[in-house]
Amino acid sequence: MVNKKKKPVQPTKAQATEPKNRRLTNAERSSYFARREAAKVLKTVLQGDVKRKAVGSIKTLVYSPSIRNKKATFALVCQTLKYLPIIKDVMETANILNSKWKRQQELMYIITYDILFGQVETLTGDAEKYLILRKGPLQSVLAKILVKKGAKRIEDLMAQYQIYDVKKPRYVRVNTLKMDVETAVFELGKENVVQKDDLIPELLVLPPGTDLHNHSLVTNGSVFMQGKASSMVAAALGPKPGWEVIDACAAPGNKTIHLAALMKGKGKIVACELNKDRVKRLEYTTKLAGADNVEVLHGNFLNLNPDDQLYSQVRAILLDPSCSGSGTVADRLDYLLPSHTSGEGDSGDVGRLTKLAAFQEKALIHALSFPSVERVVYSTCSIHQIENEDVIKSVLPVAASYGFQLATPFPQWPRRGLPVVEGSHHLLRTDPVEDKEGFFIALFTRNASTFTEVPHETETDNSSDYMQPGAFKRHRYRKMFVRSFPFTKLSKLYLHRR
Repeated sequence: MVNKKKKPVQPTKAQATEPKNRRLTNAERSSYFARREAAKVLKTVLQGDVKRKAVGSIKTLVYSPSIRNKKATFALVCQTLKYLPIIKDVMETANILNSKWKRQQELMYIITYDILFGQVETLTGDAEKYLILRKGPLQSVLAKILVKKGAKRIEDLMAQYQIYDVKKPRYVRVNTLKMDVETAVFELGKENVVQKDDLIPELLVLPPGTDLHNHSLVTNGSVFMQGKASSMVAAALGPKPGWEVIDACAAPGNKTIHLAALMKGKGKIVACELNKDRVKRLEYTTKLAGADNVEVLHGNFLNLNPDDQLYSQVRAILLDPSCSGSGTVADRLDYLLPSHTSGEGDSGDVGRLTKLAAFQEKALIHALSFPSVERVVYSTCSIHQIENEDVIKSVLPVAASYGFQLATPFPQWPRRGLPVVEGSHHLLRTDPVEDKEGFFIALFTRNASTFTEVPHETETDNSSDYMQPGAFKRHRYRKMFVRSFPFTKLSKLYLHRR
Protein backbone atom coordinates (compact mmCIF):
# COMPACT_ATOMS: atom_id res chain seq x y z
CA MET A 1 0.00 0.00 0.00
CA VAL A 2 1.08 3.60 -0.54
CA ASN A 3 2.16 5.40 2.64
CA LYS A 4 -0.69 7.88 3.03
CA LYS A 5 1.34 10.09 5.39
CA LYS A 6 3.68 11.03 2.60
CA LYS A 7 2.67 14.11 0.69
CA PRO A 8 2.11 13.52 -3.01
CA VAL A 9 4.75 14.85 -5.31
CA GLN A 10 3.66 18.24 -6.61
CA PRO A 11 4.21 19.13 -10.24
CA THR A 12 6.86 21.70 -10.98
CA LYS A 13 5.83 25.17 -12.04
CA ALA A 14 6.85 24.37 -15.59
CA GLN A 15 4.76 21.20 -15.57
CA ALA A 16 1.74 22.95 -14.11
CA THR A 17 1.75 25.80 -16.61
CA GLU A 18 3.03 23.90 -19.67
CA PRO A 19 -0.37 23.23 -21.33
CA LYS A 20 -1.36 26.89 -21.00
CA ASN A 21 1.94 28.45 -22.05
CA ARG A 22 2.74 26.44 -25.15
CA ARG A 23 1.14 24.52 -27.94
CA LEU A 24 1.44 20.76 -28.09
CA THR A 25 3.77 19.45 -30.71
CA ASN A 26 2.36 17.23 -33.44
CA ALA A 27 3.98 14.19 -31.81
CA GLU A 28 2.44 15.00 -28.41
CA ARG A 29 -0.97 15.59 -29.93
CA SER A 30 -0.76 12.35 -31.91
CA SER A 31 0.26 10.39 -28.79
CA TYR A 32 -2.56 11.97 -26.77
CA PHE A 33 -5.26 10.90 -29.24
CA ALA A 34 -3.65 7.50 -29.84
CA ARG A 35 -3.94 6.73 -26.12
CA ARG A 36 -7.67 7.64 -26.19
CA GLU A 37 -8.31 5.57 -29.31
CA ALA A 38 -6.35 2.68 -27.83
CA ALA A 39 -8.44 2.89 -24.65
CA LYS A 40 -11.68 2.57 -26.64
CA VAL A 41 -10.37 -0.47 -28.52
CA LEU A 42 -9.03 -2.00 -25.30
CA LYS A 43 -12.40 -1.57 -23.59
CA THR A 44 -14.21 -3.33 -26.45
CA VAL A 45 -11.64 -6.14 -26.50
CA LEU A 46 -11.73 -6.74 -22.75
CA GLN A 47 -15.54 -6.65 -22.59
CA GLY A 48 -15.73 -9.16 -25.44
CA ASP A 49 -13.18 -11.39 -23.73
CA VAL A 50 -15.19 -11.43 -20.49
CA LYS A 51 -18.39 -12.32 -22.36
CA ARG A 52 -16.50 -14.70 -24.70
CA LYS A 53 -18.22 -12.85 -27.54
CA ALA A 54 -15.82 -10.55 -29.36
CA VAL A 55 -17.20 -7.90 -31.73
CA GLY A 56 -14.04 -8.32 -33.80
CA SER A 57 -10.38 -9.18 -33.56
CA ILE A 58 -7.90 -6.63 -32.23
CA LYS A 59 -6.69 -5.97 -35.76
CA THR A 60 -10.22 -5.54 -37.11
CA LEU A 61 -11.08 -3.03 -34.39
CA VAL A 62 -7.87 -1.04 -34.75
CA TYR A 63 -7.95 -0.88 -38.52
CA SER A 64 -11.57 0.24 -38.73
CA PRO A 65 -12.20 3.57 -40.51
CA SER A 66 -12.93 5.36 -37.21
CA ILE A 67 -9.37 4.93 -35.91
CA ARG A 68 -7.06 7.68 -37.22
CA ASN A 69 -3.62 6.83 -35.83
CA LYS A 70 -3.76 3.12 -36.57
CA LYS A 71 -0.10 2.21 -36.14
CA ALA A 72 0.33 3.90 -32.75
CA THR A 73 -3.05 2.66 -31.52
CA PHE A 74 -2.31 -0.92 -32.53
CA ALA A 75 1.07 -0.83 -30.76
CA LEU A 76 -0.43 0.61 -27.57
CA VAL A 77 -3.25 -1.94 -27.42
CA CYS A 78 -0.95 -4.91 -28.02
CA GLN A 79 1.75 -3.75 -25.59
CA THR A 80 -0.76 -2.88 -22.87
CA LEU A 81 -2.42 -6.29 -23.20
CA LYS A 82 0.98 -7.94 -23.08
CA TYR A 83 1.81 -6.29 -19.75
CA LEU A 84 -1.78 -6.16 -18.45
CA PRO A 85 -1.41 -8.80 -15.68
CA ILE A 86 1.51 -6.86 -14.21
CA ILE A 87 -0.21 -3.49 -14.72
CA LYS A 88 -3.30 -4.71 -12.88
CA ASP A 89 -1.22 -6.06 -9.98
CA VAL A 90 0.69 -2.80 -9.69
CA MET A 91 -2.39 -0.58 -9.78
CA GLU A 92 -4.37 -2.72 -7.32
CA THR A 93 -1.48 -2.90 -4.87
CA ALA A 94 -0.72 0.81 -5.15
CA ASN A 95 -4.44 1.63 -4.73
CA ILE A 96 -4.09 4.97 -6.43
CA LEU A 97 -7.29 5.20 -8.48
CA ASN A 98 -10.24 7.13 -7.11
CA SER A 99 -13.80 6.58 -8.31
CA LYS A 100 -13.43 9.13 -11.11
CA TRP A 101 -10.47 7.41 -12.75
CA LYS A 102 -11.75 3.89 -12.13
CA ARG A 103 -14.48 4.68 -14.63
CA GLN A 104 -11.74 5.16 -17.21
CA GLN A 105 -9.64 2.18 -16.21
CA GLU A 106 -8.73 1.19 -19.78
CA LEU A 107 -7.17 4.61 -20.35
CA MET A 108 -5.36 4.28 -17.02
CA TYR A 109 -3.98 0.90 -18.12
CA ILE A 110 -2.66 2.48 -21.32
CA ILE A 111 -1.00 5.39 -19.49
CA THR A 112 0.47 3.12 -16.81
CA TYR A 113 2.05 1.01 -19.54
CA ASP A 114 3.61 4.16 -20.99
CA ILE A 115 4.90 5.24 -17.58
CA LEU A 116 6.35 1.90 -16.50
CA PHE A 117 7.37 0.23 -19.75
CA GLY A 118 7.03 2.72 -22.61
CA GLN A 119 9.52 5.04 -24.19
CA VAL A 120 7.46 8.21 -23.91
CA GLU A 121 9.29 11.04 -22.14
CA THR A 122 6.40 13.50 -21.79
CA LEU A 123 2.72 12.78 -21.37
CA THR A 124 0.00 15.39 -21.83
CA GLY A 125 -3.57 15.25 -20.57
CA ASP A 126 -5.38 15.28 -17.21
CA ALA A 127 -5.29 11.50 -16.77
CA GLU A 128 -1.62 11.46 -17.68
CA LYS A 129 -0.84 14.21 -15.13
CA TYR A 130 -2.72 12.30 -12.43
CA LEU A 131 -0.60 9.18 -12.93
CA ILE A 132 2.70 10.98 -13.48
CA LEU A 133 2.34 12.47 -9.98
CA ARG A 134 2.10 8.87 -8.72
CA LYS A 135 4.95 7.49 -10.79
CA GLY A 136 7.09 6.90 -7.68
CA PRO A 137 4.56 4.67 -5.87
CA LEU A 138 3.89 2.75 -9.11
CA GLN A 139 7.58 2.02 -9.64
CA SER A 140 8.00 1.10 -5.97
CA VAL A 141 5.17 -1.44 -6.13
CA LEU A 142 6.58 -2.90 -9.34
CA ALA A 143 9.96 -3.39 -7.63
CA LYS A 144 8.26 -5.21 -4.72
CA ILE A 145 6.38 -7.51 -7.14
CA LEU A 146 9.67 -8.41 -8.83
CA VAL A 147 11.16 -9.38 -5.46
CA LYS A 148 8.05 -11.32 -4.46
CA LYS A 149 8.07 -13.31 -7.72
CA GLY A 150 11.80 -13.94 -7.50
CA ALA A 151 12.45 -12.12 -10.78
CA LYS A 152 15.49 -9.95 -11.35
CA ARG A 153 14.21 -8.35 -14.57
CA ILE A 154 10.90 -7.51 -16.18
CA GLU A 155 11.70 -10.13 -18.82
CA ASP A 156 11.92 -12.76 -16.08
CA LEU A 157 8.56 -11.67 -14.71
CA MET A 158 7.02 -11.84 -18.19
CA ALA A 159 8.27 -15.39 -18.69
CA GLN A 160 5.22 -16.73 -16.87
CA TYR A 161 2.98 -14.97 -19.42
CA GLN A 162 4.46 -16.52 -22.56
CA ILE A 163 3.83 -14.57 -25.74
CA TYR A 164 4.29 -16.54 -28.93
CA ASP A 165 5.88 -14.75 -31.85
CA VAL A 166 4.43 -16.44 -34.89
CA LYS A 167 6.23 -15.63 -38.13
CA LYS A 168 3.46 -15.83 -40.68
CA PRO A 169 3.74 -14.75 -44.33
CA ARG A 170 1.73 -11.73 -45.31
CA TYR A 171 -1.05 -12.89 -47.63
CA VAL A 172 -3.02 -10.46 -49.77
CA ARG A 173 -5.87 -11.34 -52.09
CA VAL A 174 -6.22 -9.36 -55.28
CA ASN A 175 -9.71 -7.95 -55.73
CA THR A 176 -10.25 -8.84 -59.37
CA LEU A 177 -13.31 -6.59 -59.45
CA LYS A 178 -10.83 -3.69 -59.50
CA MET A 179 -7.45 -5.02 -60.59
CA ASP A 180 -5.93 -8.02 -62.36
CA VAL A 181 -3.36 -10.19 -60.61
CA GLU A 182 -0.40 -9.26 -62.82
CA THR A 183 -0.87 -5.54 -62.22
CA ALA A 184 -1.05 -6.13 -58.46
CA VAL A 185 2.16 -8.19 -58.57
CA PHE A 186 3.90 -5.38 -60.45
CA GLU A 187 2.72 -2.62 -58.10
CA LEU A 188 3.43 -4.50 -54.88
CA GLY A 189 6.72 -5.75 -56.28
CA LYS A 190 8.10 -2.21 -56.41
CA GLU A 191 8.77 -2.34 -52.66
CA ASN A 192 8.40 -6.00 -51.70
CA VAL A 193 9.22 -9.55 -52.75
CA VAL A 194 5.95 -10.95 -54.12
CA GLN A 195 5.07 -14.54 -55.01
CA LYS A 196 1.87 -16.08 -56.32
CA ASP A 197 0.19 -18.67 -54.14
CA ASP A 198 0.24 -22.20 -55.51
CA LEU A 199 -3.43 -22.89 -54.68
CA ILE A 200 -5.49 -19.69 -54.95
CA PRO A 201 -4.78 -17.84 -58.24
CA GLU A 202 -5.66 -14.40 -56.88
CA LEU A 203 -3.66 -14.80 -53.64
CA LEU A 204 -0.20 -13.26 -53.27
CA VAL A 205 2.47 -14.06 -50.67
CA LEU A 206 4.78 -11.44 -49.15
CA PRO A 207 7.44 -11.74 -46.41
CA PRO A 208 6.33 -11.92 -42.74
CA GLY A 209 5.92 -8.55 -41.10
CA THR A 210 5.22 -6.68 -44.33
CA ASP A 211 3.08 -3.68 -43.37
CA LEU A 212 0.60 -2.80 -46.10
CA HIS A 213 -2.12 -1.12 -44.05
CA ASN A 214 -1.37 2.28 -45.56
CA HIS A 215 -0.53 1.02 -49.05
CA SER A 216 -2.64 2.64 -51.73
CA LEU A 217 -3.79 -0.72 -53.15
CA VAL A 218 -5.16 -1.63 -49.72
CA THR A 219 -6.76 1.70 -48.95
CA ASN A 220 -8.55 1.83 -52.33
CA GLY A 221 -9.80 -1.77 -52.16
CA SER A 222 -7.69 -3.23 -54.97
CA VAL A 223 -6.17 -5.83 -52.65
CA PHE A 224 -7.32 -7.15 -49.28
CA MET A 225 -5.20 -8.60 -46.51
CA GLN A 226 -6.65 -12.06 -46.08
CA GLY A 227 -5.05 -15.30 -44.92
CA LYS A 228 -4.66 -18.31 -47.18
CA ALA A 229 -7.06 -20.57 -45.29
CA SER A 230 -9.69 -17.83 -45.17
CA SER A 231 -9.30 -17.35 -48.92
CA MET A 232 -9.89 -21.06 -49.50
CA VAL A 233 -13.45 -20.88 -48.16
CA ALA A 234 -15.13 -18.88 -50.96
CA ALA A 235 -13.01 -20.68 -53.55
CA ALA A 236 -14.28 -24.02 -52.19
CA LEU A 237 -17.88 -22.89 -52.69
CA GLY A 238 -17.07 -21.96 -56.28
CA PRO A 239 -20.13 -19.90 -57.25
CA LYS A 240 -20.63 -19.11 -60.95
CA PRO A 241 -21.29 -15.67 -62.44
CA GLY A 242 -25.03 -14.98 -62.44
CA TRP A 243 -25.82 -17.23 -59.48
CA GLU A 244 -27.77 -16.15 -56.42
CA VAL A 245 -25.76 -16.81 -53.25
CA ILE A 246 -26.24 -16.31 -49.52
CA ASP A 247 -23.35 -15.47 -47.20
CA ALA A 248 -24.99 -16.47 -43.94
CA CYS A 249 -22.67 -14.81 -41.38
CA ALA A 250 -20.91 -12.28 -43.55
CA ALA A 251 -19.08 -9.57 -41.52
CA PRO A 252 -16.47 -8.22 -41.78
CA GLY A 253 -16.93 -9.15 -45.47
CA ASN A 254 -13.66 -10.52 -46.83
CA LYS A 255 -15.27 -13.78 -47.91
CA THR A 256 -18.31 -11.90 -49.21
CA ILE A 257 -16.30 -9.75 -51.60
CA HIS A 258 -14.25 -12.79 -52.61
CA LEU A 259 -17.52 -14.43 -53.66
CA ALA A 260 -18.41 -11.29 -55.61
CA ALA A 261 -15.06 -11.39 -57.42
CA LEU A 262 -15.44 -15.09 -58.25
CA MET A 263 -18.87 -14.25 -59.69
CA LYS A 264 -17.30 -11.36 -61.69
CA GLY A 265 -19.75 -8.96 -60.10
CA LYS A 266 -22.71 -10.71 -61.73
CA GLY A 267 -25.67 -12.35 -60.04
CA LYS A 268 -26.62 -11.56 -56.45
CA ILE A 269 -25.16 -12.13 -52.99
CA VAL A 270 -27.31 -11.71 -49.89
CA ALA A 271 -24.88 -10.98 -47.05
CA CYS A 272 -26.51 -11.53 -43.64
CA GLU A 273 -25.19 -10.02 -40.43
CA LEU A 274 -26.97 -9.75 -37.10
CA ASN A 275 -24.65 -7.38 -35.22
CA LYS A 276 -25.35 -3.70 -35.96
CA ASP A 277 -21.74 -2.56 -35.65
CA ARG A 278 -20.49 -5.38 -37.85
CA VAL A 279 -23.13 -4.48 -40.46
CA LYS A 280 -21.47 -1.08 -40.79
CA ARG A 281 -18.12 -2.76 -41.28
CA LEU A 282 -19.64 -5.11 -43.87
CA GLU A 283 -21.19 -2.23 -45.80
CA TYR A 284 -17.89 -0.35 -45.77
CA THR A 285 -15.99 -3.41 -47.04
CA THR A 286 -18.39 -4.14 -49.90
CA LYS A 287 -18.41 -0.49 -50.96
CA LEU A 288 -14.61 -0.30 -50.87
CA ALA A 289 -14.36 -3.45 -52.97
CA GLY A 290 -16.83 -2.23 -55.58
CA ALA A 291 -18.98 -5.32 -55.01
CA ASP A 292 -22.21 -3.92 -56.43
CA ASN A 293 -23.92 -7.32 -56.55
CA VAL A 294 -23.90 -7.62 -52.73
CA GLU A 295 -27.08 -6.87 -50.80
CA VAL A 296 -26.33 -6.40 -47.09
CA LEU A 297 -29.12 -7.73 -44.89
CA HIS A 298 -29.15 -6.68 -41.23
CA GLY A 299 -30.77 -9.74 -39.74
CA ASN A 300 -30.48 -13.31 -38.55
CA PHE A 301 -29.82 -15.92 -41.24
CA LEU A 302 -31.91 -18.38 -39.24
CA ASN A 303 -34.95 -16.16 -39.79
CA LEU A 304 -34.78 -16.46 -43.58
CA ASN A 305 -37.61 -18.67 -44.80
CA PRO A 306 -36.33 -21.24 -47.33
CA ASP A 307 -39.81 -21.34 -48.89
CA ASP A 308 -39.89 -17.58 -49.49
CA GLN A 309 -39.87 -16.74 -53.19
CA LEU A 310 -37.08 -14.24 -52.49
CA TYR A 311 -34.71 -17.18 -52.01
CA SER A 312 -36.19 -19.63 -54.49
CA GLN A 313 -33.26 -19.17 -56.89
CA VAL A 314 -30.42 -19.37 -54.34
CA ARG A 315 -27.93 -21.95 -55.59
CA ALA A 316 -25.08 -21.69 -53.06
CA ILE A 317 -24.68 -20.81 -49.38
CA LEU A 318 -21.49 -19.95 -47.54
CA LEU A 319 -21.82 -20.59 -43.81
CA ASP A 320 -18.92 -19.33 -41.73
CA PRO A 321 -20.66 -19.07 -38.34
CA SER A 322 -19.45 -17.72 -35.02
CA CYS A 323 -16.83 -20.06 -33.60
CA SER A 324 -14.16 -20.20 -30.91
CA GLY A 325 -11.52 -18.73 -33.23
CA SER A 326 -9.03 -21.17 -31.72
CA GLY A 327 -7.33 -21.71 -35.07
CA THR A 328 -6.46 -18.04 -35.53
CA VAL A 329 -5.21 -17.23 -32.03
CA ALA A 330 -1.85 -16.03 -33.35
CA ASP A 331 -3.34 -14.04 -36.22
CA ARG A 332 -6.11 -12.45 -34.15
CA LEU A 333 -3.67 -11.78 -31.27
CA ASP A 334 -6.12 -13.52 -28.92
CA TYR A 335 -3.16 -14.94 -27.00
CA LEU A 336 -2.79 -11.46 -25.50
CA LEU A 337 -6.24 -11.55 -23.92
CA PRO A 338 -6.67 -12.18 -20.18
CA SER A 339 -8.62 -15.41 -20.75
CA HIS A 340 -5.62 -16.88 -22.57
CA THR A 341 -2.81 -15.56 -20.39
CA SER A 342 -4.63 -16.86 -17.31
CA GLY A 343 -5.07 -20.32 -18.84
CA GLU A 344 -8.84 -19.94 -19.26
CA GLY A 345 -8.93 -20.16 -23.06
CA ASP A 346 -11.20 -22.21 -25.29
CA SER A 347 -9.78 -25.59 -24.34
CA GLY A 348 -11.22 -25.30 -20.84
CA ASP A 349 -14.47 -23.61 -21.76
CA VAL A 350 -16.47 -26.70 -22.63
CA GLY A 351 -19.79 -24.98 -22.02
CA ARG A 352 -19.06 -22.24 -24.52
CA LEU A 353 -17.87 -24.71 -27.15
CA THR A 354 -21.02 -26.79 -26.68
CA LYS A 355 -23.24 -23.74 -27.19
CA LEU A 356 -21.28 -22.71 -30.27
CA ALA A 357 -21.55 -26.21 -31.73
CA ALA A 358 -25.34 -26.25 -31.14
CA PHE A 359 -25.71 -22.96 -33.02
CA GLN A 360 -23.39 -24.11 -35.81
CA GLU A 361 -25.37 -27.31 -36.28
CA LYS A 362 -28.67 -25.45 -36.35
CA ALA A 363 -27.36 -22.97 -38.91
CA LEU A 364 -25.97 -25.73 -41.14
CA ILE A 365 -29.25 -27.65 -41.12
CA HIS A 366 -31.02 -24.42 -42.05
CA ALA A 367 -28.61 -23.83 -44.95
CA LEU A 368 -29.23 -27.31 -46.29
CA SER A 369 -33.01 -26.75 -46.28
CA PHE A 370 -33.12 -24.20 -49.12
CA PRO A 371 -34.83 -26.01 -52.01
CA SER A 372 -32.71 -24.80 -54.96
CA VAL A 373 -29.29 -24.86 -53.30
CA GLU A 374 -26.68 -27.02 -55.00
CA ARG A 375 -23.59 -26.20 -52.93
CA VAL A 376 -23.11 -25.41 -49.23
CA VAL A 377 -19.76 -24.70 -47.59
CA TYR A 378 -19.45 -24.91 -43.82
CA SER A 379 -16.27 -23.43 -42.41
CA THR A 380 -14.78 -22.43 -39.06
CA CYS A 381 -11.49 -21.00 -37.87
CA SER A 382 -11.49 -23.53 -35.04
CA ILE A 383 -9.27 -26.50 -34.24
CA HIS A 384 -11.84 -28.20 -32.00
CA GLN A 385 -13.50 -31.43 -33.13
CA ILE A 386 -16.77 -30.44 -31.44
CA GLU A 387 -17.14 -27.46 -33.81
CA ASN A 388 -15.97 -29.32 -36.88
CA GLU A 389 -16.26 -33.08 -37.43
CA ASP A 390 -18.89 -33.48 -34.70
CA VAL A 391 -21.14 -30.90 -36.35
CA ILE A 392 -20.78 -32.60 -39.73
CA LYS A 393 -21.45 -36.03 -38.23
CA SER A 394 -24.63 -34.83 -36.54
CA VAL A 395 -26.13 -33.29 -39.71
CA LEU A 396 -25.21 -36.03 -42.20
CA PRO A 397 -28.61 -37.78 -41.91
CA VAL A 398 -30.39 -34.46 -42.55
CA ALA A 399 -28.07 -33.69 -45.46
CA ALA A 400 -28.69 -37.11 -47.00
CA SER A 401 -32.46 -36.66 -46.71
CA TYR A 402 -32.13 -33.50 -48.82
CA GLY A 403 -29.95 -35.25 -51.39
CA PHE A 404 -26.64 -33.71 -50.27
CA GLN A 405 -23.35 -35.51 -50.05
CA LEU A 406 -19.87 -34.50 -48.98
CA ALA A 407 -17.54 -33.42 -51.78
CA THR A 408 -13.77 -32.85 -51.70
CA PRO A 409 -12.59 -29.23 -51.85
CA PHE A 410 -9.01 -28.86 -53.11
CA PRO A 411 -8.23 -32.58 -53.61
CA GLN A 412 -4.50 -31.79 -53.74
CA TRP A 413 -4.53 -30.42 -50.18
CA PRO A 414 -2.79 -32.95 -47.86
CA ARG A 415 -4.52 -32.33 -44.50
CA ARG A 416 -7.98 -33.81 -44.09
CA GLY A 417 -10.60 -34.26 -41.37
CA LEU A 418 -10.18 -36.32 -38.23
CA PRO A 419 -11.26 -39.95 -38.83
CA VAL A 420 -14.23 -39.74 -36.47
CA VAL A 421 -16.91 -39.35 -39.13
CA GLU A 422 -17.74 -41.25 -42.29
CA GLY A 423 -16.30 -39.39 -45.26
CA SER A 424 -13.63 -37.60 -43.22
CA HIS A 425 -11.32 -37.74 -46.26
CA HIS A 426 -13.64 -35.18 -47.91
CA LEU A 427 -13.18 -32.68 -45.07
CA LEU A 428 -10.36 -30.15 -45.16
CA ARG A 429 -8.23 -28.91 -42.29
CA THR A 430 -5.34 -26.46 -42.10
CA ASP A 431 -2.80 -26.85 -39.31
CA PRO A 432 -1.93 -24.05 -36.83
CA VAL A 433 1.75 -25.08 -36.89
CA GLU A 434 2.28 -26.12 -40.51
CA ASP A 435 -0.04 -23.53 -42.07
CA LYS A 436 0.11 -20.90 -39.29
CA GLU A 437 -3.68 -21.01 -38.86
CA GLY A 438 -6.27 -23.69 -38.17
CA PHE A 439 -9.31 -23.75 -40.44
CA PHE A 440 -11.95 -26.37 -41.23
CA ILE A 441 -13.93 -26.60 -44.48
CA ALA A 442 -16.73 -28.99 -45.44
CA LEU A 443 -18.41 -28.89 -48.86
CA PHE A 444 -21.89 -30.33 -49.44
CA THR A 445 -23.14 -30.75 -53.00
CA ARG A 446 -26.18 -32.17 -54.75
CA ASN A 447 -27.09 -32.33 -58.40
CA ALA A 448 -30.35 -31.33 -60.06
CA SER A 449 -31.65 -34.88 -60.46
CA THR A 450 -31.22 -35.43 -56.73
CA PHE A 451 -32.68 -32.33 -55.19
CA THR A 452 -35.70 -32.05 -57.50
CA GLU A 453 -36.89 -35.35 -56.05
CA VAL A 454 -36.68 -34.18 -52.45
CA PRO A 455 -40.23 -33.92 -51.05
CA HIS A 456 -41.35 -30.32 -50.67
CA GLU A 457 -44.39 -29.65 -48.49
CA THR A 458 -47.03 -27.35 -49.93
CA GLU A 459 -49.96 -28.10 -47.67
CA THR A 460 -50.95 -25.59 -45.02
CA ASP A 461 -52.06 -26.08 -41.46
CA ASN A 462 -54.37 -23.94 -39.33
CA SER A 463 -52.35 -24.68 -36.23
CA SER A 464 -50.79 -21.63 -34.61
CA ASP A 465 -47.49 -23.53 -34.51
CA TYR A 466 -47.08 -22.83 -38.22
CA MET A 467 -47.15 -19.13 -37.49
CA GLN A 468 -43.91 -19.27 -35.50
CA PRO A 469 -40.59 -18.42 -37.26
CA GLY A 470 -39.15 -21.59 -38.75
CA ALA A 471 -42.16 -23.70 -37.73
CA PHE A 472 -43.07 -24.71 -41.30
CA LYS A 473 -39.51 -25.79 -41.86
CA ARG A 474 -39.50 -27.90 -38.69
CA HIS A 475 -42.62 -29.76 -39.77
CA ARG A 476 -41.04 -30.46 -43.16
CA TYR A 477 -37.95 -31.94 -41.48
CA ARG A 478 -40.17 -34.21 -39.42
CA LYS A 479 -42.13 -35.52 -42.41
CA MET A 480 -39.03 -36.07 -44.47
CA PHE A 481 -37.41 -38.07 -41.69
CA VAL A 482 -40.52 -40.17 -41.21
CA ARG A 483 -40.24 -41.13 -44.88
CA SER A 484 -36.56 -41.98 -44.54
CA PHE A 485 -36.22 -43.48 -41.05
CA PRO A 486 -38.38 -44.97 -38.30
CA PHE A 487 -38.96 -42.26 -35.71
CA THR A 488 -37.17 -44.24 -33.01
CA LYS A 489 -34.05 -44.27 -35.16
CA LEU A 490 -34.41 -40.54 -35.75
CA SER A 491 -34.50 -40.01 -31.99
CA LYS A 492 -31.14 -41.72 -31.62
CA LEU A 493 -29.58 -39.90 -34.57
CA TYR A 494 -30.84 -36.42 -33.91
CA LEU A 495 -31.93 -35.98 -30.32
CA HIS A 496 -29.14 -38.03 -28.73
CA ARG A 497 -26.44 -37.73 -31.35
CA ARG A 498 -23.68 -37.01 -28.80
